[in-house]
Amino acid sequence: MRAVHFGAGNIGRGFVGLILHRAGFEVTFVDVNPELIGMLQRADAYQVREVGPEATIHTVTGFTGIDSSSDPEAAARAVAEADVVTCAVGPTVLRFIAPVIRAGLALRDGEPVTVMACENAIGASDTLRELVLDGAPEVADRAVFANTAVDRIIPPQDPHGLDVVVEDFFEWSIDRTPFGGREPEIADAHFVDDLAPFVERKLFTVNTGHATTAYAGWVAGIETIAEALQSPEIRRAVEASLDDTSRLLVAKFGFDPAEHAAYVARAIARFENPALPDTCERIGRQPLRKLSRHERFVQPAVELVERGERPDALVAAYATALRFDAESDEQAVELQRMLVELEPAAFVAEVSGVEDGPLQAELVAAVRAARG
Repeated sequence: MRAVHFGAGNIGRGFVGLILHRAGFEVTFVDVNPELIGMLQRADAYQVREVGPEATIHTVTGFTGIDSSSDPEAAARAVAEADVVTCAVGPTVLRFIAPVIRAGLALRDGEPVTVMACENAIGASDTLRELVLDGAPEVADRAVFANTAVDRIIPPQDPHGLDVVVEDFFEWSIDRTPFGGREPEIADAHFVDDLAPFVERKLFTVNTGHATTAYAGWVAGIETIAEALQSPEIRRAVEASLDDTSRLLVAKFGFDPAEHAAYVARAIARFENPALPDTCERIGRQPLRKLSRHERFVQPAVELVERGERPDALVAAYATALRFDAESDEQAVELQRMLVELEPAAFVAEVSGVEDGPLQAELVAAVRAARG
């Protein structure tokens, strides 16, 4: 069996690629980083070291790499011959890999290929499908696009090697409904009839909590996520944000309150794992995306307001995120520019997609305060 994975970075090698390898796939990594692809082409194996209570080491073999920037035709041929195509490139990069997948589908004969976007975004595979089929509806029956929910914390790694250190926890949930009973065999993933609870539980717990910690830590001048959570004030802010999202998730999806509380506690403990040092700056990157309408702060806040509840802690976390001004991050620089140049209501509408109602007034007040 053959798999193509777009994005040969730490998540690609240490999570998706590892699971596909364990499922018996020969994995072709596609990336635009020629140095990384060169290492993959020269290597026979790399190791994934899981750290935590259930620590273990996995050895991944049977892979190769393609630089799609220099050889898009080879990447398209790989897609044409694959049984499964996955990606972990970031939601904003999907539009750049879509033409390669489209070209591969145009070359394809036989059974439809499974395509799954493994991104921190709701409906990422649906988004990828729209991009792939844009102007090419004739290839629609050559692929089955399935949404997924993925969860594994992977800190920064040595950029000059292939080995990856990851936490010992992971979760890969896949919507089984597009397959009509013919799901691919991926033992470490689990197929579900309703993906939404798993996507939103992860996004509005792990990602909301991680980002709340990162922005509060950054504002406090604290370097790492684990150190930030040692601050009682920051821990209270994180717990309050997750109290907000927990109320929503339990009410919306019927999660058992005690089981969900344990899930939240486990998430915070994962952030504190001393074997996985990560920085507030790295986790806070791309603030404009994280402040957008369907992301980790605004979406749950909107839904809470619709239910007649107050999302005070999420609004406070949103306000803290506005102060993220890391010069190394393009979006952080753009965020600070927009705060200066746009009126608060225009900023909230453009960045966060909220144009009226009580939440709009609270977000506008947060922006006004951030402008000084």
